[in-house]
Amino acid sequence: MSQAPTKVLESRDLKGIAKFLGAPKPDGSKKQVVVLAGAGISTSAGIPDFRSPGTGLYSNLARFNLPYPEAVFAIDFFESNPYPFYALAKELAPGLYRPTPTHSFIDLLSQKGHLLKCFTQNIDTLERRAGVPPEKIVEAHGSFATSSCIDCKKPFDDERMGRIIRGEENAGKGHKARMEIPKCDSCGGLVKPDIVFFGEGLPKNFFESLPLIPKADLVIIMGTSLMVQPFASLATMAAPEVPVLLLNLERVGGIGREPTDVVHLGPCDQGVRDLCELMGWESELEDLWALTALPSPSSPSLEEASKTKAERDAELEKELEKISEAIEASLRVSDEFAEETKAELDAEKPTETPATGEVGRSKEHEVYKDGEWDEYGHHLDKLTAKIGLKQDANSDVPDTSGVATPKPRSASSSAPSESREKDTDKLEKSNP
Repeated sequence: MSQAPTKVLESRDLKGIAKFLGAPKPDGSKKQVVVLAGAGISTSAGIPDFRSPGTGLYSNLARFNLPYPEAVFAIDFFESNPYPFYALAKELAPGLYRPTPTHSFIDLLSQKGHLLKCFTQNIDTLERRAGVPPEKIVEAHGSFATSSCIDCKKPFDDERMGRIIRGEENAGKGHKARMEIPKCDSCGGLVKPDIVFFGEGLPKNFFESLPLIPKADLVIIMGTSLMVQPFASLATMAAPEVPVLLLNLERVGGIGREPTDVVHLGPCDQGVRDLCELMGWESELEDLWALTALPSPSSPSLEEASKTKAERDAELEKELEKISEAIEASLRVSDEFAEETKAELDAEKPTETPATGEVGRSKEHEVYKDGEWDEYGHHLDKLTAKIGLKQDANSDVPDTSGVATPKPRSASSSAPSESREKDTDKLEKSNP
């Protein structure tokens, strides 16, 4: 392809596109860009494709005995058997995949004030997750972002649909629990994400947004084969002499024949990085992409991170109430145990002999001198530890040392008789 200058571009390459995009329009406003995106911009996110033998999504649906692979997206087949679709949906569930640098580039165009509209064939919602404002996105084939009843069209709760797709609704019901199929709360009809199935019309905003394409100053086509209509025809709607940039692994749709066409072959992520470097946006692109990182298993979930301080404080207060109730229950057990063992000790307490003033003993018990009742104290330590009132050094239970507990080393303290007999053996040896 010739890189000779045109009346619009200084050169037919990324450098010419960068200079064109960076220059303001005659009225001083920023040039407006329409993006046409396909599955290729999500490849590096790890989303499985549909047709790769043995690994594609269609291959993984073989166990459902589909009449033909595409039946999973046929509305008539879905009405008779929705299970294959929801098995597929679990593989594509929002939140499993991180947006790519290309998705972040679209967001950067928006933040820079250049994005007029992004038309995407993808149903993975990664444009949204990258931060692109929903009003700037046209999901030509629908997406997982919203759901509705196929009969009465009533919207379905988005959060609940996410839990169903991820298999969280039946969590804890055993590995044989069957996948839940969502039903409409109003009419009982089947509910599905608002993805365009064969036999359904395209979203209303797709047609409403078409007049924006001829108004664009630049059209960027990324990661698409331009084989599926009517999306493929969008590239032909650009106004005459408006530059069209193709970032793709191969030439498609005849792009490159017009003098204002620029073709940059290679992975989309590298293409947008090359363009951003020429624009002086490379650090901003990487910063935006860094924000899309998925939380690690040890990091707070996005749901947890979004909670307000008031919500976290309320949850903490509930946990503290549970701990307080547990402590009170333990104290009641402790008091009852102490009273029972005190009564037992009182019944067996030795008496002084008139002749010597020494403490006498019965046949079953040893002799004790004054103050030696403290030997029983450590039994109360064991008692309080057993019922959870003493904090173990490795325990996560909050310290309850400020809670009133039975006094451990007093004459009124008590201990089980079996332990007491062991102590009297020791005292007998120390009292000839």
